[in-house]
Amino acid sequence: MESLVVWFTATLGQYISRELVIFIISMIPILELRGGLIAASLLQVPITTAIPICIIGNIIPIPFILLFIKQVFKWLKKVKLFRGIIERLEKRAMGKSDAIKKGEFWGLALFVGIPLPGTGAWTGSLIAALLEIDIKKAVLAELVGVAIATIIMSIVSYGLLGAIVG
Repeated sequence: MESLVVWFTATLGQYISRELVIFIISMIPILELRGGLIAASLLQVPITTAIPICIIGNIIPIPFILLFIKQVFKWLKKVKLFRGIIERLEKRAMGKSDAIKKGEFWGLALFVGIPLPGTGAWTGSLIAALLEIDIKKAVLAELVGVAIATIIMSIVSYGLLGAIVG
């Protein structure tokens, strides 16, 4: 993930502001808030500026995924080129859904919040949509998860990484 963050930071940073770079990175699947905070640290954006930008960038896709992903997947499955990819995405997401099924709210919040590969708001939203979790409960759980991820990644990015780089 860090190499992707460095690439996006270097590539986008030539053309747009540091703040817009971290906002965009925070919206990208896989990178999300975690990548945005790492990029902010590398770009030396103050933590008080970086956190709100990364949170907003990370939560913007959540309602769209929850509301529309099943329809988008249904439509894409009709196209032979995309059918296999979508079926693998669904299978992978559902394979990670056991923890969420058990604790629903807290399972989803922790899934989104704990910074491990394959977790985060995008995957959490996809799983919540596929499990048909109530949208209000899913959004609230994901916001709690984003808050948890913010705390963890702020410590990592600005504490540990900041001490090494800065």
